[in-house]
Amino acid sequence: MNAPTTATMTTPTSGVSASHSGTAQLYQHLAACFSDEYRIARERFAAIVARHGAPLRSYENPRRGPSGETLATDVAWFGPRDATRVAVLTSATHGVEGFCGSGAQIDWLMQGGPANLPDGVAVLLVHALNPFGFAWQRRVNEDGVDLNRNGIDFTQPLPSNTGFATLREAFLPKELSGPVFEAAQRELDAYKEVHGAGALRRCRAVGQYVDNKNIYFGGTQPTWSRRTLETLIKDFSLAEREQVAVIDFHTGLGRFGYGEPICGSKPGEPGQARARDWYGESLSEPMLGTSTSEVIPGLTQYIWAREVGIAPLTFIALEYGTYPDADVDDAMVEEAWLYAHSGIDPQSEDGRRIVAKFRRAYDPATRDWQEMVLSRSRQIIRQTLDGLHDAV
Repeated sequence: MNAPTTATMTTPTSGVSASHSGTAQLYQHLAACFSDEYRIARERFAAIVARHGAPLRSYENPRRGPSGETLATDVAWFGPRDATRVAVLTSATHGVEGFCGSGAQIDWLMQGGPANLPDGVAVLLVHALNPFGFAWQRRVNEDGVDLNRNGIDFTQPLPSNTGFATLREAFLPKELSGPVFEAAQRELDAYKEVHGAGALRRCRAVGQYVDNKNIYFGGTQPTWSRRTLETLIKDFSLAEREQVAVIDFHTGLGRFGYGEPICGSKPGEPGQARARDWYGESLSEPMLGTSTSEVIPGLTQYIWAREVGIAPLTFIALEYGTYPDADVDDAMVEEAWLYAHSGIDPQSEDGRRIVAKFRRAYDPATRDWQEMVLSRSRQIIRQTLDGLHDAV
């Protein structure tokens, strides 16, 4: 099998022409990694997996994409099938954020990652856990569910969020201008004045289980993507491995282009100790108040913990910042309003404008941002593979 063509992130510095050549090579590599559409990302992923000689297992979603295309979670294994330690790279938990995660996965393949695995370590690539949201450029899935709030135990009572219940209509007003919108803003401001900005942020972000049209809806049962995740964990016998390390790619929180490794493990759990050792001082922990993220009860991390066990699991969300929180929040509310209240066709001129604004909030798609994504991704993947190799 011929080795795949690789590109470098390093720009030559000796001479103007060499520098320009290196920059052009970098831009070509970025264009090859990052796609404009889910359909293209899926085709590229499948093609480069095939070039590495790996079989592709696809879990087909019951819905279709904007052009009638098949939607699927595509999975590829690299390394020994009996590896005792496995790194898993997942993209598009929040669909529209898949442009980032897919780019990082393709970059790892283009850089020859499968040929440079440490002994006894395998890598599983999970491309587009939420293919519906990826294809339709939404964070939520086909049921309006945020997958990072769907990881709860549905045999237990649903989590309550009294703050959301109080502010339900204010979080997503039926109009985005005029008296209704202004009244909603006054209600939010009054809550913040009494309870504080942190309380307002938490009751908005931690999730809710009552309104599938509103933001951060966690669902009332396991979604197709969750069931698919549970199935592929079994299909690849991940519960039988000594160590499983997951990197879940996300965007939308934090400083522009910075990749924050977020650990959701509880203090004292083995995964917390390993994550601290592998990722050093850049690791953040919501449970200790050191992260841009709030403590969220329904993370996909908890699906992994139930399926493979807490002891062998090291899980991080690699969260890349885009634009200021207020801008991202505004884009999220406007996009949710489009589907919940507007009556506007998302394919109309106004609908496309809202979708484009939302897409940009989670995928800036600028060359500098993309270069930062890949630089950090390479570092985090290397730290993960080294950690798995050295783990005792």
